[in-house]
Amino acid sequence: MWCRRLARLLRGQQRGSTGRCWPWLPCGTGPVLAVPARCHPTAPESPWCAWQLHQDHLELRYGHTLMRLDFVWLRDHCRSASCYNAKTNQRSLDTASVDLAIRPQAVRVDETTLFLTWPDGHVTRYGLEWLLKNSYEGQKQQVMHPRILWNAEIYRQAQVPSIDCRSFLETDEGLKEFLQNFLLYGIAFVENVTPTKEDTEILAERISIIRETIYGRMWYFTSDFSRGDTAYTKLALDRHTDTTYFQEPCGIQVFHCLKHEGTGGRTLLVDGFHAAEQVLRRAPEHFQLLTKVPLKHEYVENVGGCHNHMIGVGPVLNVYPWNNELYLIRYNNYDRAVINTVPHDVVRRWYHAHRALTAELRRPDNELWVKLKPGKALFVDNWRVLHGREAFTGYRQLCGCYLTRDDVLNTARLLGLQA
Repeated sequence: MWCRRLARLLRGQQRGSTGRCWPWLPCGTGPVLAVPARCHPTAPESPWCAWQLHQDHLELRYGHTLMRLDFVWLRDHCRSASCYNAKTNQRSLDTASVDLAIRPQAVRVDETTLFLTWPDGHVTRYGLEWLLKNSYEGQKQQVMHPRILWNAEIYRQAQVPSIDCRSFLETDEGLKEFLQNFLLYGIAFVENVTPTKEDTEILAERISIIRETIYGRMWYFTSDFSRGDTAYTKLALDRHTDTTYFQEPCGIQVFHCLKHEGTGGRTLLVDGFHAAEQVLRRAPEHFQLLTKVPLKHEYVENVGGCHNHMIGVGPVLNVYPWNNELYLIRYNNYDRAVINTVPHDVVRRWYHAHRALTAELRRPDNELWVKLKPGKALFVDNWRVLHGREAFTGYRQLCGCYLTRDDVLNTARLLGLQA
C-alpha cells in the first residue's frame, strides 16, 4: 500500500531549483542524488519515512504526517553547539545572518535523524520525532492545554473533589491535585478556609503573585455601590468574564464568601469553551467570525474619588491561528463599548454569530449553580469560565483577587503538569 502511495507521489513530483525532478527518497539513502526510490520500512517498528527536495524546502513524510520544512527554517533552528546553547536553551545563531536563498548541499535521513550539510560545510542534525513535534504540521495536531469541556451534568458526574485548605497549603500532592482540577475544568474549590481576607490572601499566594488592579490588591465586595459597577449591587448578574476592558484580561479570579445574612446569591458558572465548541460544530462560520472581529470593551467610572476610563480591544473568541484552538473568551455584555470597529457589511453577520454563542451560553443544561459559603474558596479561569449570580437579599460580603496567569501555569509546570 505504501509503495503504491509512493508511486503516486513520484508521478506528481515537483521540480527543484535546478530544473531536475527529485524523486521521493526513502529514509536511509545517501546525499542528494536522483536515485531510484525504494519502498521499505526504516526499522521494524519505526514510522514510515521518505523525503523530497524542492526549490526552497524539504518535504519529509514521517508516519502519517507530511511536513514542509523551509531551508531557512532548517538552518535557523540548528541545535549544534555553535548555533544553540543547550545549557541556557537559547539560540546562539544570528538569524539575520542566514542566507535567505540557502539550500543544503547534501541530505541524508536514517531511522531516527535528518542530516543536512550546508554550503559552508556546517552539518545540522534533527531527530525525526523532534521535527514531528515542532513542525507546523505537527503542531496542528496537538493542543497547548488539555482540558475537559463540561456542562452542568458532566461536571457533577465527574465528582471533582474540593481540596482541603491544609493539604493545599502544606503539601505538593494537595496543590498538584487542585491545579490538575483547575487546568482540566477551569474551576477548582478549596474547603475549610478561615473566612477572612488575610487567610484568603495566603491561599491565593500559594500559586501566584496577586495582580494589582484598579480594585486594589485584595478587595472586599458588598452591595454598597462603592464602585461604579453593577456587581456592587444586589441585582442578578448575567454570565460574563471579568476585565474585558483590560488589554490583557485577568487570568484567574478568586472568590471567597465571608458572610451572607439573607437569601439568594448563588454563583453561576458556565464553561465558555464548551459553548464555543457547540457553535463551532453547528455553525462554523459564526465561530470564525467571532475569532476575527475586534471589539472594544470599556470601563467608565466616576464615583467618589474613582475616575477611570479603560478600553480593551479584542475578538470575543481568541484562538491560536495554526490549529484553531481556543485559549481566551472575552464576553461581557455589560462592558461592551459602542461597536465602531466593524464595517457595515459585517455588523449584522456579527450579531447573528454573537446571538448563536449567547444562546449556547444561556442553555440551562450548561449552567452550574453553586452556593458559596464561608470557608469555601472558588478559583475561576477568567479566560475560559463565565460567572454570574442570582439576586440576593440581606448583607453579603465577599473578598477576592486576581492572579497572574503565567505564575499559576508555571506553578503547575513545576509540579509536572502540562499547562
